[in-house]
Amino acid sequence: MSHSAYTLVGLTAIVAALVAVVVFSLLRFFAAARNMKGALREDRTGQSFVAAALEDSLRRLREQERLMSARAETSERLNSQIISSLASGLLVVGLDGEVRTLNPAGRRMLGRPAVEPGTRLRALLADAAPLADVIEECLSSAQPILRREVPLEHPDGDRVYLGVTVSPLFDAQGALQGAISLFTDLTAVVALEDQLRLKDSLARLGELTAGLAHEFRNGLATIHGYARLIDPQQLPPTYVPYVQAIRDETDTLGRVVGNFLNFARPEQPAMAPVDVGSLVARTVEEMRQEVTARGGSIEIAGEFAAVAGDEVLLRQALVNLVRNAAEACAEARVDARIQIEGHVDRADKTLRLIVTDNGPGVPPNLREKVFQPFFTTRGDGTGLGLALVLKIVVIHNGRITVSSADRGGAAFQVVLPLLPAD
Repeated sequence: MSHSAYTLVGLTAIVAALVAVVVFSLLRFFAAARNMKGALREDRTGQSFVAAALEDSLRRLREQERLMSARAETSERLNSQIISSLASGLLVVGLDGEVRTLNPAGRRMLGRPAVEPGTRLRALLADAAPLADVIEECLSSAQPILRREVPLEHPDGDRVYLGVTVSPLFDAQGALQGAISLFTDLTAVVALEDQLRLKDSLARLGELTAGLAHEFRNGLATIHGYARLIDPQQLPPTYVPYVQAIRDETDTLGRVVGNFLNFARPEQPAMAPVDVGSLVARTVEEMRQEVTARGGSIEIAGEFAAVAGDEVLLRQALVNLVRNAAEACAEARVDARIQIEGHVDRADKTLRLIVTDNGPGVPPNLREKVFQPFFTTRGDGTGLGLALVLKIVVIHNGRITVSSADRGGAAFQVVLPLLPAD
């Protein structure tokens, strides 16, 4: 082989080696590129997984937060509904005396508007000091006060009775934070208890005095009869006024004893359905002439309904109330303006009859006495008219109160139970 041939073979080998190196390098490069691409792909997959996991955790946290917020709103709304729906008054006071809560029922009983932030207990209950005293007693002693009866005096002289329970308010660590007071209006209950006691007292009074009154009436009848047998024309003129005075006094005492017998005698009412509207109309027509003769007037207003009662006794009670109003106005020298007003409370199942006048009214310190037998503020009164009204109302399972009328006179309110529905 020639020298040129060896040279050619050598060059060919060198070129082949170079090509092999280049091909090997390219193959390594492509393999490295593939490996890097796979690594990048795996890295992106890991990052996506982490991002998805974080996003899912955030979504769950947001959902949990939303549920907790909704649960808190529902709980707060339920608490507000419970407080607003309570029939009893609810008053929550902080340890420093700041009023935190007063529900609508409590505002109605106390006659208060919505409580402003920062209101103090004594400022809120300025005219209800006994209630504030009970709450402060609980705050100072940290002991509950159960079912205490608290009387409150209204500016118009009316008395309201509250049944009060006060409980100390503690936090989770047992530290005193304030007091919670629940109170209900016991005025009607107290009035009913008073009337039951009065009914029992009237029964005992009737048993003790009926016989005595009969004996007085028999004696008065004898005196009156002998006085009538005396002929004034056969007496000296000096003695005629004395005989006439005996006759007049025995007549007066006879009426008093008769009224007292009517008051003391045990009544057996003939209970039947009574249309109070018709009863009031007949009573007004019966009394109209007597009232107008004194320059007054009488009218009817409002709504009436049927009750179970004795029509004769109920009419007698109404007549006594109207006559009492007319006589009070006459004594005060004013033309009587008498009104009989009816209100039907179907929720409470009661009928309210209110007899008002424009007379001098009844002073607050005498309102509990006007229904007592023989108590009167008029010189010629017997003190049995209103006592008899009270007795009639009580035996009809009702109640009667007196207050001030809008026109300045007296307002006698009779509350009777409605006739039960069949």
